[in-house]
Amino acid sequence: MNLRLYDTQAAEIRQFVPLIPGRASIYLCGATVQAAPHIGHLRPAVVFDILRRWLARGGLDVTLVRNVTDIDDKILTKAAGEGVEWWAHAWRYEQEFTAVYGALGIIPPTYEPRATGHILDMIELIAQIIERGHAYAGRPGNVYFDVKSWPEYGSLTHQRLSELAPAEEGEIDGDKRSPYDFALWKAPKPGEPASAAWPTPWGRGRPGWHIECSAMARRYLGDSFDIHGGGLDLRFPHHENEQAQSRAAGLGFARYWMHNGWVTESGVKMSKSLGNTLSATALLATAPAVVVRYALTQGHYRSMIEFSPSTLSEAGAAWDRLAGFVERAGQRVGQPTVDLATQALPEAFVAEMDDDLGVPGALAVVHETVRRGNSALAEFDDDAARQALLETRAMLDALGLDPLDPRWSRDQGDARANDALSVLVEADLARRAEARAQRDFAAADAIRERLAGAGITVEDSPTGARWSLG
Repeated sequence: MNLRLYDTQAAEIRQFVPLIPGRASIYLCGATVQAAPHIGHLRPAVVFDILRRWLARGGLDVTLVRNVTDIDDKILTKAAGEGVEWWAHAWRYEQEFTAVYGALGIIPPTYEPRATGHILDMIELIAQIIERGHAYAGRPGNVYFDVKSWPEYGSLTHQRLSELAPAEEGEIDGDKRSPYDFALWKAPKPGEPASAAWPTPWGRGRPGWHIECSAMARRYLGDSFDIHGGGLDLRFPHHENEQAQSRAAGLGFARYWMHNGWVTESGVKMSKSLGNTLSATALLATAPAVVVRYALTQGHYRSMIEFSPSTLSEAGAAWDRLAGFVERAGQRVGQPTVDLATQALPEAFVAEMDDDLGVPGALAVVHETVRRGNSALAEFDDDAARQALLETRAMLDALGLDPLDPRWSRDQGDARANDALSVLVEADLARRAEARAQRDFAAADAIRERLAGAGITVEDSPTGARWSLG
């Protein structure tokens, strides 16, 4: 294949040459499962699903690792506030993410490791970094990366140390040598459950955010691998710190860095902290899952997607044009029986996809092919219509959008979306019931109002809350 990708570190488009011929390895930063999924979480899942599909279509055996961060400050704080075990809180939201990924047709990762399942890997890596002189122990339970010991720090994001903000963890009170040093391992905070800490040579504690991904990437992909991906917001400090600690340990780590743009509303990134998120519940209640996928697919992965009330309706109209042609043409000339995954694609489509995964240009080729196919149908040119149908389905298959894929058939697609929606709504209702039991009626009312805003009606009954659409 002749794929060229924009490498964040090189700040240029580079020819993709896999580390091992015939194989491709990808590490994608997955969810921190502290709250329900929203549209910002879904975009990287769709982007890297398309990359994975394109690499596989190019003949590569792809290994994709997407981690789950199932312990951090927010998970512990929110679990304590809800009166549940932190691991139960994390598992609940992990299930919600899994349901939404499935509804959107995301191919499950080759491996999906949880941070808490790789504590020994982290301890081993931290010891290696200390041995090489790039980390040190603070008070019992604290270990920090010595940023000033690593001259390459800042190379991923092209920043000098003097331009950077200090790390968030800890204060300069004799524990950290420099405000820029970041935590590899963290001592428990007062009041945190004993189950959220593990013994290490440096004292009991839990992992820092960054060391998790370095350890899991190494475990499943080796000391060096092809592509590290994630959202644009992860470049600093998360990915910068990942790279520094991994290379300081003597690992080659990622050879290419890919970052997708944000989903924005009125030009502002959607995030929970800003209170402007569009929940996965609302998305699946508002539009079919395939339309949501199309909406997240249509922009270039490095660009921002401006989400507005018209986004889903426009995506739905575009999808209807594509699916409608596939249906009409199939009725006229019959559906192709070839394996779409091995079907030759139009050169223009391939050129767009090979040019830094140029999906917008590739979709333009799809729509032009549909226009040509509709003209052929109107002119009773069955041969031309048949060719347009084959090309259209093969191109859409490469994007995970073939209208006749069983997951998008009306019955199967609706079932998948409804299953995912049910998981999300029932989880919200469980949180509402917990809030009511704790007499936190403001929180309970807020959940009900949020569901109502997504078109979901909640009715209380002696046997519990029931919900319906519309």
